[in-house]
Amino acid sequence: MSSILDDVKLALGLLPDDTSFDSTIIMHINSVFSMLYSATGVGGPAGYFITGKANTWDELFEDDRLNSIKSYVFVRVKVLFDPHIIGAVLAAHERQFQEMEFRIMAEADN
Repeated sequence: MSSILDDVKLALGLLPDDTSFDSTIIMHINSVFSMLYSATGVGGPAGYFITGKANTWDELFEDDRLNSIKSYVFVRVKVLFDPHIIGAVLAAHERQFQEMEFRIMAEADN
């Protein structure tokens, strides 16, 4: 599978070779993984975190039914990285996060 950091950077509109914001993006990714673990239990017994470009999605999950984790991480990091979102859009994202967390938890339980 591909690099978590590179995929998130692409979702944010950044090129993987641009390392200007890596430390901030890694911090946000790890915050999102903490949220994901708290909401769904996904991430192993101790949770999951990345340290850089070498970490891949298959370290976090191998079951393709959990691919929605990628979307969850992308959108959550976008909200943290660029918090200038109007209230209605943020409220819609929050509803989307709740639904995604429920679906991820349901798939993880299967």
